[in-house]
Amino acid sequence: MKVMPIVGVRPQIIKSAPILRLLREDREIELQFIHTGQHYDFEMSKIFFNELDLPHPLRNLGVGSGSHARQTASMLLKIEGVILDLKPDVVIVFGDSNTTLAGALAAIKMQVSVCHVEAGLRSYDKSMPEEVNRILVDRCSQVLFAPTQSAVRNLKGEGMNMETVILSGDTMYDALLQHKDDIDDSKILKKMNLREETYLVFTAHRAENVDNPERLKKIITSLMRLENSKIVFPVHPRTGKRLEELNLKETLTKASNVILTDPLGYFDMLKLMKNSRVVLTDSGGMQKEAFLLHVPLYYA
Repeated sequence: MKVMPIVGVRPQIIKSAPILRLLREDREIELQFIHTGQHYDFEMSKIFFNELDLPHPLRNLGVGSGSHARQTASMLLKIEGVILDLKPDVVIVFGDSNTTLAGALAAIKMQVSVCHVEAGLRSYDKSMPEEVNRILVDRCSQVLFAPTQSAVRNLKGEGMNMETVILSGDTMYDALLQHKDDIDDSKILKKMNLREETYLVFTAHRAENVDNPERLKKIITSLMRLENSKIVFPVHPRTGKRLEELNLKETLTKASNVILTDPLGYFDMLKLMKNSRVVLTDSGGMQKEAFLLHVPLYYA
């Protein structure tokens, strides 16, 4: 059987790791692993592949950032080409990003079965692009892997065929458990001269936050008011570009309580989060990781 898992953003790489490990070990499976490059180019995401011991993607589509419509359209075209070329029997999509939606739509339009990992999650807020993606992808899928009982109930309430729904558990939690020792062994606190529960972790990457100049200015202004707290800020490439355009990066660099760093690998990021006082983020993946690590979180 030809199985095509499609990922494009950091949380999907993590969610896919336990599944990819099993697929790679199955001699009856031909693994056709695809990376769309939705947020990170492949060179930047290599650290996740290396740390989580993932296979090298068969194709890197290099889509990059853009508006929701432009990004999704670009991925639809490129994924369609890959499906035509490789002829998978099933496509696996993860979570709720534009990569998830494009993979599911491209596959179902070409009569290829779709499996959705993390099906049935709902915020009931359709102003969130991710909520729209979740609903549409679930409708496209022939197998729905629901991580929780509440997700199963959501799918049942929406009239889904329950024979297609599987209570699977959460693969992000699986990844965290599988790499608990690696996370604990990270030396990032020593490298940054940090002590446990004396600092905050902050990240921002969503277009609605960083591509809106006024909103980004307000976020950074609010962050700078936390002058009595040490703040670790791993800077997403798109966020870094916007900060430079608005002359905000220099302000952050001069702040004695702010530590700016490049995006971190999985082990270092989880170690930072686990030992922080609180996490401030607009990342859905980090929201779940903070919950799993029992760390307080404020989500924007």
